[in-house]
Formats: sequence, structure tokens, C-alpha cells
Amino acid sequence: MTLDILRGFQGIGAAATIPASLGILAHAFPPSRTRNVAFSTFAAGAPLGAALGMALGGVLTQETVMSWRSPFYLETGLTFLCLIGGLISFDPDQPSTEPDKRVDWIGAFLVTAGLVLIVFVLGQGEIAPEGWKTPYIIALLITGVLLVILFLLWQSHLEQLQDHSLFSNLDDEPKGYHSNREADKPAGTSARSWLTPPPLMKVSLWRRAKGRFAIMMAIAFLTWCSFLSWNFWAQLYYQDYMGYSPVQTVLRLLPMFVSGVICNILVAAVVDYAPVLYLIVIGTAGTSLASLLFAVINPNTVYWAFGFPGAVVAVIGADFVFASGTLFIAKVAEPHEQSLAGALFQTMTQVSRLSPPSHGGSTGVALLNVVTRQQAATGWGSETLPPLESYQAAQWGAFAFGVLATLLAIIFFRGVGVVGERKVTAYDDDSKQEKSTTVSSPDLEDSKQISN
Repeated sequence: MTLDILRGFQGIGAAATIPASLGILAHAFPPSRTRNVAFSTFAAGAPLGAALGMALGGVLTQETVMSWRSPFYLETGLTFLCLIGGLISFDPDQPSTEPDKRVDWIGAFLVTAGLVLIVFVLGQGEIAPEGWKTPYIIALLITGVLLVILFLLWQSHLEQLQDHSLFSNLDDEPKGYHSNREADKPAGTSARSWLTPPPLMKVSLWRRAKGRFAIMMAIAFLTWCSFLSWNFWAQLYYQDYMGYSPVQTVLRLLPMFVSGVICNILVAAVVDYAPVLYLIVIGTAGTSLASLLFAVINPNTVYWAFGFPGAVVAVIGADFVFASGTLFIAKVAEPHEQSLAGALFQTMTQVSRLSPPSHGGSTGVALLNVVTRQQAATGWGSETLPPLESYQAAQWGAFAFGVLATLLAIIFFRGVGVVGERKVTAYDDDSKQEKSTTVSSPDLEDSKQISN
């Protein structure tokens, strides 16, 4: 229970930090090659942090007297350093220019309660007294889904009120006239009450770029389901089935972190020229291949046959999709929507996060846990470990997640072009001088203008 509560606080920290970071990067770096490097560098923090954390964590767990408690001291120190670094390096926030700063507390309650109930059910459904047939599991799942649907309807309602207020004021107010009446205030400020705040999330945001914003979110969700499921079951395979120590397991996963850093360097180098379709397909296909290798793994062969290539390609999807995906949503979102778009992208990846096997996990891991239990001759609580077929069944499921993400990219991102920005030097006949022009994807820009 203590770990569950503290994990909740840890999640609050990530939920506050990562979307705000993406918003800071989007505002600090205007569309340019420098922005591409900034976003790719930010994405590289994941494999670098994972490499440092897992390597040191494995050594501390195995070699120190405090065992598994030691890595938490390490995390505390590293987080404190991040706090000091942020206080020193971040510029003060600029005053908000939004005309209406009210908070949609109703929407906040609906989406929070709905997602909490859904994630709770996914984590507890398999270990409930009667499994997925347990009455409270069914009731909470239905309630969670209904709350999320109500949230979307409520946001659509508030967005329509805001748009109606904007256009009615623009049509009725004479040019140059500024009324002090409450009903004549701009953009969503008419009829002020706690029932008419600006929406937390404009539903129309998901239709940006001809609906590709929503598709990118789905690709991110499926990619992280595949990658985190592979990571989770690969570790269990090494430690529980093969009987390796924490340090031995870390050494076998170490190529993943090296290839992750290389992937982000490649994204920064080619995102200005390579269409986003190629980046996403290569990434999701790589993660799918890692799951496929472990789905057919032979424990009697050497590590270099299945384990090493699997570790090398597993992280490609996460790094390629995160870097190119955040650049994509930054391009199609408005300046004041950058942090919101980053928060939505982060939510898609967090919903697929994992937890201990006794708690099932979120979405991808939870669903694959059901598959492995069907394959296993015994449960997790038995002294006998699940057979090899259980680990392989989970990896087949992770492979399916990755393939579905690849198919979505191929179908919906054909012709999108590049998401990066690059400077092209041209010769101006009028001034007889060279000048630089920023080049981006016309498809994205047209779609953004249409949606607005």
C-alpha cells in the first residue's frame, strides 16, 4: 500500500513535469532545426535515464545491504538535482494572455475519475475474487467508460459555447467599440459562471491535420504498449525463467539504451528531410521485431541469437515515435495549446505503463497478463514458474500491438511529408542577395489552417 501511494505521487510529478517541459521547449525554440535538436535531445533523456537508473539500480540492489531500497535513495538525489537545475535555468513564466482563466472543475473531475477507474480495473481485474466476472470490476469499468464519455461530451459543449460567444461578439460589436458589459466580452467570457468555463481540452484538437492528431495519439499508445510489454516480460524471462541476477539482467538489456541514444541522434539529423511516415514505420517495425524475436526465442541458444538483436531494436519505436510524434503535435497545435498537446501525448504513453505482475499493470501489460495466465499451467502465486509458452504468448501480444501501430502509420500518414523545419538558401533577384526560408510540410500547414 505504501508503494502504491508513493507511486501515485511519483505519477503526479511526471504528469506535471513532462507536458510543461514540452510546452517550454515549443515556446523557447521557434520552428527551426534547433527545435528539432531540442526535442530529440529531450527524447534522448529516456534511454539515458533508463540506462543510468537500471545499471546503478541493479548494482545497488544486488551489492548493497539495503537491497531494493538503495535505488530509491539514488532517485531522491537525482530528482533533487533536477529541482535545483530547473530553479537555476528556467526563465520566469510570462503572464497568461488568455482572456478567461477559469478552471473547468467538472471536466477535471470527470476525466480524472474515469481514467482512475479504468486503470484500476485493468490492474485488479485479473486478481479480483471472481476475476473479470467480479461484480464491482464490471460496475467500475462501465462507470469509468461512462465518465470518460461524459467528459468528451462536456468538453464539446463548452467548446461550442466558447465558439458561439466568440462569433456572436465579433458580429454584433461595432468596429473600434469596446463594451464593458459582461455579455460582450470576447472568446468564451460571456455569461460567466462556474458552468461555462473554457474547456480543458478542445475536442476539435483531435481532428487537427485531417484527424492525424488522433491517429498519432493512437500510434503512441500502441507503440508504448508494445515496447513496455516487451521490456516487462523480457526482464521476467531473464530473472525468473533463466534465473539471472539483477546485474546479469541489466547487462543483457544494456544494448537497448545505447541504441536508444543513437536513435535520437538519427532523428535529429534526418527529421528535416525524412517524411514522418518513414520514421514512424521504421520505429514501430523495430519494436515489433523485438517482440517477435522473444516470441520465438530458444533458451538453449546463445544470447547473441535472440536477446542481443531484440535489445537493439526494441527501443527504436519508443524513441522514433516520441521524437517525431512530439514534433508533429507541436506543429499542428496552436502556441497556447503546446502543453495541452504534450499532456495528451504523455497520457497516451502513461496509460500503457506497467506495474508489478501481482497488480496486472496498465492496458498493454494487463491485457497480456491475461494471455499469459491462460497459457500458464499455474498462477503467479505458485512455487512453479509459468512455462516458456507464457512468456512467448505475452511477446506475441506485444508484437500485435506494434504491428497495429505500423499499419495505422502506413494508412494515415502517407503523403504527410517532414515534420521538422529546415532552412533553404535561395537567391532573391530583387535584392540580389541570398536569403533563407523555412521549409515544412505543406500538408500539415494546410490541414492546420482548415481546422482553425
